[in-house]
Amino acid sequence: MSQGGMPSARLREPAHRVSPRAVRYWVVNSALGGVVGWAVMFAIAWFLPEHAWWAVGLRWLFVLGMAANVVEVVLEPTIRYRRTRWEVADGKVFVQTGWLSRDQRIAPLSRVQTVDTHRGAIMRLYGLANITVTTASAAGPITIPALDSDLADRVTAELARITGQTRGDAT
Repeated sequence: MSQGGMPSARLREPAHRVSPRAVRYWVVNSALGGVVGWAVMFAIAWFLPEHAWWAVGLRWLFVLGMAANVVEVVLEPTIRYRRTRWEVADGKVFVQTGWLSRDQRIAPLSRVQTVDTHRGAIMRLYGLANITVTTASAAGPITIPALDSDLADRVTAELARITGQTRGDAT
């Protein structure tokens, strides 16, 4: 028992991992974002006056920004892959995401309003897709990230079939 007399129950992890190609996709995505950020910071740092007191601070900010991006490119994708899991079973969609913190979202299929598949340009290069499940929840939609495109199509079709059989207006 935990505090307040409530039984302590630990939520199990969802059953499925995302595609292993998600790691390379997340590396490329972070690196591309970093290159743009580095270019902007470098241009600002390059044109700063040599001896202005605030220029030194901005240069250090540039170095810290570069270090943060390196961590994002090197560590985040692997940790994110290990922690990101999903499952559609027992009348619910269950997703766990995060790399610094862990978020778990569960939505009953009876509350699903729309199911969308998204394939960005870089995602298509890696054969990946995201599934977004919109429910009547104030917390917003649930996204199952970085699935193999074929699997995403099958899961989307299955969710559409299941939710199409549910009576009511999903509210």
